[in-house]
Amino acid sequence: MLELREVTSQYEEKVAILRDVTMSAKEGKTTCVLGPNGAGKSTLVKTIVHLVKPRTGQIMFSNMRIDRLKTHRIIKLGMSVVPEGRQLFPRLTVAETLRIGAYLENDQSIIDQRMESTFEVFPILKERVKQIAGTLSGGEQGMLSIARALMASPRMMLLDEPSLGLAPMISSRVFGAIAEINRRGITILLIEQNAVKSLGIASFGYILQKGEIVAGGEPEILRNSDVVRKAYLR
Repeated sequence: MLELREVTSQYEEKVAILRDVTMSAKEGKTTCVLGPNGAGKSTLVKTIVHLVKPRTGQIMFSNMRIDRLKTHRIIKLGMSVVPEGRQLFPRLTVAETLRIGAYLENDQSIIDQRMESTFEVFPILKERVKQIAGTLSGGEQGMLSIARALMASPRMMLLDEPSLGLAPMISSRVFGAIAEINRRGITILLIEQNAVKSLGIASFGYILQKGEIVAGGEPEILRNSDVVRKAYLR
């Protein structure tokens, strides 16, 4: 569904953050990209949706070249993003936040159906539907950020470090929800530092270091690789 071919990108005139990145994400599967802080993970997400313009290379989404498209056109093709740090509007309620996720849909009955479907994945949000987003716990805000992206009824979701800052038990719930979303047929590209949890739900993974893909393979292969063992599984 998603393919990057020798993509290099940078911010303004600075040194390239991503260098010759080639990778793909199969339709209906979960693909993870693991990497430490500063590896270029967030830049990868921003480059895919053209918040950062790639300097070289091509990006394909469902056999359509998208690296020359504006961000809003890429989103309309069926791609949703869960940004690092959640980036919620703290004064909006849970319900208002979810409706923002469905901004491309005008039929209220469809929006209501999507909201009920989202509550099946995140039942705690149904209990908090009238609560102000800024008063939710960190874990609940993380769930709300994912739920907002789910409200767009995407074909593919890009999640940028959804477990960042969460306690282990809450993190497990978030990864469980991501796996459930994938079971519903939505393709997932998961950008993470948590190798154990990510490889537990992914069908394929890549290692990003200093802006370059240094390894890739099925979860069991990556778990046994020296790169993953030294960096993540000590």
